[in-house]
Amino acid sequence: MAFYEYVTKEQLAGFDKYKYSAVDSNPLSVYVMHPFWNSVVKVLPTWLAPNLITFTGFMFLVLNFLMLAFYDFDFSASAEGHVHVPSWVWVAAGLFNFLAYTLDGVDGKQARRTNSSTPLGELFDHGLDSWACIFFVATVYSIFGRGVTGVNVTTLYYILWVVLFSFILSHWEKYNTGILFLPWGYDVSQVTISIVYIITAVVGVETWYIPVFWNFHYRDLFTIMILGCSFAVTLPMSLRNVFKAYRSNTLKHSSLYESFLPFLSPVLLFLLSTLWVLLSPNGILQLQPRVFYLMVGTAFANVTCKLIVCQMSNTRCQPLSWLLLPMGAAVLLVATGTVTHAETLLLYAWTGVVVLAHVHYGVSVVHQLSDHFNICAFSLRKPGVD
Repeated sequence: MAFYEYVTKEQLAGFDKYKYSAVDSNPLSVYVMHPFWNSVVKVLPTWLAPNLITFTGFMFLVLNFLMLAFYDFDFSASAEGHVHVPSWVWVAAGLFNFLAYTLDGVDGKQARRTNSSTPLGELFDHGLDSWACIFFVATVYSIFGRGVTGVNVTTLYYILWVVLFSFILSHWEKYNTGILFLPWGYDVSQVTISIVYIITAVVGVETWYIPVFWNFHYRDLFTIMILGCSFAVTLPMSLRNVFKAYRSNTLKHSSLYESFLPFLSPVLLFLLSTLWVLLSPNGILQLQPRVFYLMVGTAFANVTCKLIVCQMSNTRCQPLSWLLLPMGAAVLLVATGTVTHAETLLLYAWTGVVVLAHVHYGVSVVHQLSDHFNICAFSLRKPGVD
């Protein structure tokens, strides 16, 4: 694979000066998960590379996504009258999700334990986290599906965007304040999702058909939990942290335009993808929801990774991601009816391009930073060497 130098010399110089600064004030994380992760990391061999731990956790989420795609590609398996997902799949999904969450919490501790912390490790961790959003959202959707007691695919599309914007808020905070404030909603959602998978395996998806009370279903609880975490917790806390930095005159960007520049590409991506949904002559989101979600989530991850690079290197955020230009052309073809009979083919082709482009970007950045710091990203040290 030919590598492209996505990280500029100015950014490389910024990485040399970078120091990790984060605040985790979530009681669940502080009093429950961190003590648990501290116990887990003690049993890991010191030769196990932190980045390998990160990647393994991410692959558990990808495995969940692929497993549910096999049994429930169009999100209809949990609806009444359909062949339901086998119980063992829900057990596996719960275990894999919790393993992914645990490894995501352990990788940094392993890096500090083995004295192998680098900016590359943080970038690798948060870059994969940005892509993980689509995998865990699309996977948990299969519990309720798109039946009468489920969630409409269009509603889930907007819920996905709420999750994506909640994720980027933390990195927008850091872009402006220099401190990563870890969102409370993440820990709560991961523990809850893991438990719900196991409960589903025991009681069956039919249990979720029964209203909690009156006409309020479990799918409504699922929606309220996500929206509540985002709008009642994550957003107010982000705005509060940035405002506090403004009041103390510690904001890294004095201009309002520069401060909100990281939102330009995500908002344009949201507008383009929503136009595709609204103008689709074939109802593409109804026909291919899983592929459309994957395309949106991967494009978002690409945009977010570029913001993380800028934020960590203390450089100006890119105003526009190049991926938006060909996507704009794809939406134009759909809007004008040029590809009415080949819209699904266009979606598959464009999704393939986005996934390959993002993988190439990630591999190239890791390769470039590994060379810069003169390390091997997945090196395994000799046993007993700290």
